[in-house]
Amino acid sequence: MSDARSIDEQSCPFYRDDLVTIYCADSTDLAGLDDASVDLVITSPPYNLDVSYNGYADALPYDRYVQWVGRWARALFRVTQSTGRACINIPLDSNKGGKRAVYADYIRIFREAGWQYQTTIVWNEQNISRRTAWGSWLSPSAPFVTAPVEMVPIFYKDDWRRPRGNRISDVTRDEFLAWTLGVWEFPGENPKKVGHPAPFPIELPRRLIKLYSYLDDVILDPFLGSGTTAVAAKVLNRRCVGVDVDPHYCQIAAERCREVASTNGSP
Repeated sequence: MSDARSIDEQSCPFYRDDLVTIYCADSTDLAGLDDASVDLVITSPPYNLDVSYNGYADALPYDRYVQWVGRWARALFRVTQSTGRACINIPLDSNKGGKRAVYADYIRIFREAGWQYQTTIVWNEQNISRRTAWGSWLSPSAPFVTAPVEMVPIFYKDDWRRPRGNRISDVTRDEFLAWTLGVWEFPGENPKKVGHPAPFPIELPRRLIKLYSYLDDVILDPFLGSGTTAVAAKVLNRRCVGVDVDPHYCQIAAERCREVASTNGSP
């Protein structure tokens, strides 16, 4: 979860077009980004569940994982505007390997980094096949409960309200009514489709971008992966900065962004 590249190298874009800039860099530093330059953060960080990401497995001791989350939460706080928001897609919890709750710890860590908590969206990705260890079979001695949902806590920096002014909103009436109900139901993404072990579907950033940002806002994904946030932002005419430590995933994201440009906005 770190990068041996120098600060100067990290500050040089891996890819750039009229709306998207991608950096192959360390998310705990964000050296290429200016202070208060981002309107909305949308990301899904590694969950520390021993998933292999093209050469490294995210399996830190939990106390080190918590420290790592704190570092990039503070980096996000630095680069976000005073009225900026952060939408972080994470599991509700994990019983794997005896790890502690993830969602509850994220709320605490982000608050310690300076963020204010606003609300949480529950994403029901309708994946009921996630049957991990039962803990104890047909016995109350130590049963494990698996919740087949993911959480998207919403944080803000200083001020929650962002006056519209001359900004343009593109969220429709029906979308606003549906999406402000805090349980969203749509399926997850197939990892083989985008070449990444833990992608989220374009529907997730699409909704978050339209609900929480104006046209021409700057969207940041510090764990860009296969580039889904950047694709959604480009389709919706937002500027996007994506950061990923792995050049392989940066390349996949760049290729997907080029395809958006060549197909006139179709993801």
